[in-house]
Amino acid sequence: MNLTVILGALELGAIFSILSLGLYISFKVLDIPDLTVDGSFTTGCAVSAIVTVASSPALGLLLAFVAGALAGLVTGLLITKLKINAILAGILTQTALYSINLRIMDGKPNISLLDSKTIFTNINQVTNYGTLILLFIFVIVIVLLLNYFLKTQLGLALRACGDNEDMVRASSIDTDKMKLIGLSLANGLVGLSGALYTQQQTYSDITAGIGMMVIGLASIIIGTTFIKNEKVLVSLIATVVGAIFYRFVLTFALQVGITSGDLKLLSAVIVVIAISSTKLKLRGKKNARS
Repeated sequence: MNLTVILGALELGAIFSILSLGLYISFKVLDIPDLTVDGSFTTGCAVSAIVTVASSPALGLLLAFVAGALAGLVTGLLITKLKINAILAGILTQTALYSINLRIMDGKPNISLLDSKTIFTNINQVTNYGTLILLFIFVIVIVLLLNYFLKTQLGLALRACGDNEDMVRASSIDTDKMKLIGLSLANGLVGLSGALYTQQQTYSDITAGIGMMVIGLASIIIGTTFIKNEKVLVSLIATVVGAIFYRFVLTFALQVGITSGDLKLLSAVIVVIAISSTKLKLRGKKNARS
């Protein structure tokens, strides 16, 4: 792999690590299998593209976060108020978002940003590593903010809701409110990841979000498998490392001749291997004790 390929893998790894941090909130903290991700990622792409074309790339990131958070809020309301199964609620929101995203993009399946200024334009004029530097600044800031948030009273209540919902409810904490906050934050980060992806790739596509949930899950599973620690900060860092490692695996696969059409299959296989290896290790330890 040459330097250009390595830089590209690092940049995409950083972008998808933000997606994975969002999934960390829903899957690991709240213990909710949220399938909204594929739709909210595309929402972030669409909003960012439209606002960037209007010459406001930074505002595009903010609005993409808000749009993603609203998508998560809808899923949360379906779960908490209408008592719809979490998986089905995510699927319903994701399905509805396809039409909404198409409307945001003014009915166009894709939008080019080649003639528009992005948040990376100015820094790339200063250094060839501008995009990578800015992306990792985003990742570091988000990790630090999440670490701080999850240690606040609200964050601790959020974590407790995922660990033992009945106990939290008995402590007079509104578990429905916790789920709404958690899912909104999670999908807000997913939307932000989509916004950064669009501005880095200089285009938005209606199918951009397909398979993003698998990418996020793979990143979390790989990271937490290799870096095992109960501390919040370490778990967040492990998620970032997992996302970057996962991206390098896919990049290497492309370099050795695997076609881009087979990457989704490879992604699924990686997730299966990561999950099964963890289960096999636990089973091996139980057998050793017995």
